[in-house]
Amino acid sequence: MGEISYRPVTPAIADELRGLVGAPYVLYGDPEKLEPFSHDEIPGKHYRAMPEAVVRPDGAAQVAAILKLANRERIPVTPRGAGSGLSGGAVPVHGGIVLSVDRMNRILEIDRDNLMAVVEPGVVTNEINERIKELGLFYAGYPMSLETCFIGGNVAENAGGGKAVKYGVTARYVLGLEVVTPTGEIVELGGKLVKDVTGYNLVQLMVGSEGTLGIFTKIILKLIPLPKCQVDLLCLFRGSEAAIAAVPKLMTESGIVPTAVEYMDRLAVKGACDYLNETIPYQECGAMLLLSLDGATESEVVADYEAVGKLCQQYGAYEVYVADNPTTTERLWRIRRAIGEAYNVYSQRQSGEDLVVPPAAIPALVAALGRLGETYGVMVPCFGHAGDGNVHARLICPPEWSDDRWRDTLPRLLADTYQATAALGGRISGEHGIGCKRKAYMRTVVSEEYLHLLRAVKQAFDPNQILNPGKMFPPAEMA
Repeated sequence: MGEISYRPVTPAIADELRGLVGAPYVLYGDPEKLEPFSHDEIPGKHYRAMPEAVVRPDGAAQVAAILKLANRERIPVTPRGAGSGLSGGAVPVHGGIVLSVDRMNRILEIDRDNLMAVVEPGVVTNEINERIKELGLFYAGYPMSLETCFIGGNVAENAGGGKAVKYGVTARYVLGLEVVTPTGEIVELGGKLVKDVTGYNLVQLMVGSEGTLGIFTKIILKLIPLPKCQVDLLCLFRGSEAAIAAVPKLMTESGIVPTAVEYMDRLAVKGACDYLNETIPYQECGAMLLLSLDGATESEVVADYEAVGKLCQQYGAYEVYVADNPTTTERLWRIRRAIGEAYNVYSQRQSGEDLVVPPAAIPALVAALGRLGETYGVMVPCFGHAGDGNVHARLICPPEWSDDRWRDTLPRLLADTYQATAALGGRISGEHGIGCKRKAYMRTVVSEEYLHLLRAVKQAFDPNQILNPGKMFPPAEMA
């Protein structure tokens, strides 16, 4: 599949877009207002590209009209939620139109009888749980950035997060979708059905498709009963090896499935605690595990956390802090959540990675990343969702290096990082997506035959290659 030639958004096209959605909802010809839509949350300026226009439709009919216009004119369209992604997935690498779903922000229905919710893609994920907690219900697809991200972006990336060990990732909770295809058709997939094998499972194909196969305009989510009790444990270890080696043992020996098992190495702990002015005595800490346990009764949760806490101590934890109320829970979790922000402040010259391996291979992956850091002379703080094998590694440029040295080193460091991950049976993204950031490295972890299938699916859905082009596929094969 060769290079695609796209057409620009002309003043006449901009006028046509205004006619479709209303003049206040089209940005055009104003670089200052367009600039926020040129990037996501990746630090630095490397993965940035300016759109020619931003359009903010209010529903499926307007989305369909925009895509039909774009197909007619061969103009690329990049869907965008909150812009909180970390793969460049919402970056308009070929210019054209950014289609923002921020106006489609309604919770349309809470169906208590079926334990389901119907929402639009621009709903902030946290608002779903805020709405339903008084009903004793819970949406368990819990990304770490739940207060800033949109549910549409979560579905597009198949977001994971802190609760995935026990509850799974977003895909487990998406039962139905209203989708506008790249050619402008409105299609209903799935529905309020717990079981459905009527043809191919297109719902699950769409989940994690990174906005390359369609634009969601309605999402049907499965809800579950809200756990009555939760306790969190922050376990301090002298060394990273002991902490990370304890994770699979906790899962297999206790017989208990924690809600979350988060890992933070020494660099991650120090960065976050310094950033927060945290007074927990972390100075001697080589790594931390943050565990959550929840359940239906207090006695059940107490028994579980006591058993898990003893196992942590048995495998090397020298201090275990218990949080059994919202204030102390928030104190512990803000350490974990602050790591990325702390290192973004420290340096914009970095690469945030989203590696995933079989959970038992976590110790080997962390050790390999440590060796790569020593070989290249860079900082590699590691943290993430250790219970499901998802490690976030930040490859951080030493402050004394020149920009040229960093640009020369980073591709080789990334290639070695991904090779080490592949050697352990892993992949290059667990929840952040491929986007434009990782597409050049897809062949490190998947075969050419696999890529051929992906291209065939893309071609079937998007024959003119107008929807979110420049994402996911290695550049030599598809622009």
